[in-house]
Amino acid sequence: MQYHPQINAFLKNSSFFYTIAIGMDSRYSYVSKNYDRNFEFTNGTLLGRHFSVTLHPEDVAICEQVGMRCFSKPGELFSATLRKHDGQGGFVTTQWEMQALFDTDGNPDGIFCIGYNITEFVDAKTKLDSANNQLSEIGFIQSHAVRKPLANIMGLTDLIYDNGDEFTRDLCEMLQKSTVELDQVIIEISNKTTLDVR
Repeated sequence: MQYHPQINAFLKNSSFFYTIAIGMDSRYSYVSKNYDRNFEFTNGTLLGRHFSVTLHPEDVAICEQVGMRCFSKPGELFSATLRKHDGQGGFVTTQWEMQALFDTDGNPDGIFCIGYNITEFVDAKTKLDSANNQLSEIGFIQSHAVRKPLANIMGLTDLIYDNGDEFTRDLCEMLQKSTVELDQVIIEISNKTTLDVR
């Protein structure tokens, strides 16, 4: 396979991007140093090995499907999010763009892929989604569970006011003012927790 020399020189030493090519035999025909450094865990190279050795087993089918799409629409880029072994029993999440490669006679020659690690982004999004769910729960609790007893207190205050002496009415007016203020605070907090933070 021929690769544009300047692009290859730039990408083969990248510490951010991974570049690989998969031949028609489903084996790595090219791997950048960064890809080997991050996903080859026997101190050798992935060159010549089957592409699936780095993948989460459930993601092999994704690669196969995207590969078929690449050949069905030559010249187009197709993306895939794939989990790769991290060498410690877990996985990192990677984002890829892939394109079909053809030899000088126009025959399929493989798939060229460029990718990068998005694990931190995925983890941050998961945490943000969790925080958003917690905010929604807090908003629900405040707007329903907290406001109901507050409404009861307001109603009881009105009853006591109607049946009390002057001192009791003065206390009820202060209590009514405080409950209205508290109700407004609860409404404001509840409104803030319903904002979509995604």
